[in-house]
Amino acid sequence: MQRLMTLSMVALAVAAAPASAQSREQRQMMADIRMLQEQQQEIAVAVATMTQALQALVQDSIKAVNARLDAANDAARKGFADQKVIVDDMAKDLRAIRERVDDTNVRVSNVREEIEALRSSIPVAPPPGAISAVPADPNAPAPLPAPTTGTPPSTAGLSPTRMFDTARADYAAGQWSLAVTGFDAFLKTFPRSEMADDAQFLIGETYYAQNRWMEAISAYTAVIQNYAMGDKVSEAYYKRGLAQERVGDIDAARESWNSVLQRTQESDPVRALARQNLDRVARRPAQ
Repeated sequence: MQRLMTLSMVALAVAAAPASAQSREQRQMMADIRMLQEQQQEIAVAVATMTQALQALVQDSIKAVNARLDAANDAARKGFADQKVIVDDMAKDLRAIRERVDDTNVRVSNVREEIEALRSSIPVAPPPGAISAVPADPNAPAPLPAPTTGTPPSTAGLSPTRMFDTARADYAAGQWSLAVTGFDAFLKTFPRSEMADDAQFLIGETYYAQNRWMEAISAYTAVIQNYAMGDKVSEAYYKRGLAQERVGDIDAARESWNSVLQRTQESDPVRALARQNLDRVARRPAQ
């Protein structure tokens, strides 16, 4: 660029000189200047062309990289989706297996209880030495037959499921006395059964259906005290509160319903019923 300016100044000086003073060397210098100008234009055109080509190359490279990134992201998303499906299927299989195991455990427990019931019903023969060695007196009068009483039929040999179902059928049919007797016999025969809390709760329901409020309160309290880990405790608190309200003990009823709120989740329907009754007695005018 500095050389071009120098040549331009020389050209101006030559032009300013008289025509007679222009020499052959000066004309050659003017030709060189024109050549340099043409080369400068060619260089500018070449730079512009290279810039455009470089920009196009960069854009193509960016597009190719973006396409590869999109393909990698799609493959990763598909892989994650496939893994999620596999994990969900495994979770479903595990839940199914757990449910089958629980069902098998329940069946095994029922079979064990039935075996124990059958074993207890088999009479044990006394040992040979236990038979009295005193000979019978042939002249003694015949023994009188034992008096017959109205004792309930024996429960020996009955399975817990059959005993419970029989008592529950009596309850469903409104045979209150038979139902209470059946549930009591079940609790005495199988006190550690998984259905023991249900039997005790249904005794309370039987008394409640007969408006025998105090007996119902006692039965529900037995569920709460004796089967604290069972699934009938919250419902026993709620029904005990209703029975306590019927006998006029509003404070005790509130305490029972508050116990339901302390034990249950928001989604539990018994919790909603207990809260409704608490709101109802709270709106009751003071006597």
